[in-house]
Amino acid sequence: MKPPVTLVLSGGGARGIAHIGVIEELEHRGYKIISVTGTSMGALVGGVYADDAMTPFKEWLLTLDKLKVFRMVDFTLSRTGLVKGDRVFNKMKDFIPDTTIEELRIPYAAVAVDLISKKEVVFREGSLFDAIRASVSIPSVLTPVKTKGCLLVDGGVLNNIPINHAPRTPGDLLVVVNVNSSIPVKKPEISHEEREIQKRAYQKKIDEFQAYVQKKILHHPPSVRTVQSHEENMGYFNLIDKTISLMTDHMAKLSMRDCKPDLLIEVSHDTCGTFDFYKAGELLEMGREATRNCLNSYEA
Repeated sequence: MKPPVTLVLSGGGARGIAHIGVIEELEHRGYKIISVTGTSMGALVGGVYADDAMTPFKEWLLTLDKLKVFRMVDFTLSRTGLVKGDRVFNKMKDFIPDTTIEELRIPYAAVAVDLISKKEVVFREGSLFDAIRASVSIPSVLTPVKTKGCLLVDGGVLNNIPINHAPRTPGDLLVVVNVNSSIPVKKPEISHEEREIQKRAYQKKIDEFQAYVQKKILHHPPSVRTVQSHEENMGYFNLIDKTISLMTDHMAKLSMRDCKPDLLIEVSHDTCGTFDFYKAGELLEMGREATRNCLNSYEA
């Protein structure tokens, strides 16, 4: 008989869509998930799963293209973040109704960080929607969540793999999914022509916005106007992505050194950008494949 799974899901932006493929493969192989703990996108996918809304959520993700993703981004250019997030989270209410964490079918926890107290905040009760909204608030991108005495941002600031907050059960299998891993990427090859077609509409809008930000908000003397090397010229979102990735990867390694998982499923950080939600189909399959490989080794 297969052991019950205590599941921990990392943050990682769009790469977190791979969590859905992981969950589907675990269930396909006969594993029962008895709890889920997540940070950021891991908190979102985990919450949708615990609320038994995974199927409509996945179907919606698979309809996204670059233009639809961009239209959901409500830029604010405020001092606390570039994106309000109202449009996308209003859409999320289709999958996350007015549900409390206590009502979910399995134990669930979401991790955020309070910038005032400089401590983690773990949601184990109360509004599921509020817990997810706080956990996914990427600093300087999504506006933080203000509550009484707290200013809440993405849990990945301090704990991108909240393995220490997962409720354990005797005989369980502790499965950790890290979609921000520093491993080589494995994904299907596509032609140069297909890649260019995929890029145009969405990337044009992103490029235009980044140019606007650099001109109007991030204006500096020429010597420091951009971050540039011989290899690449980092745009604003790319700079945030790489900075957060480096930070969270280092902390994740420390976290798993102190509390080792029974099974670690990894998806490369280089799989896609943090905001590439239009790649849902590819990311789902990557999650499934990574899980197949891990389970094959575990069960051998």
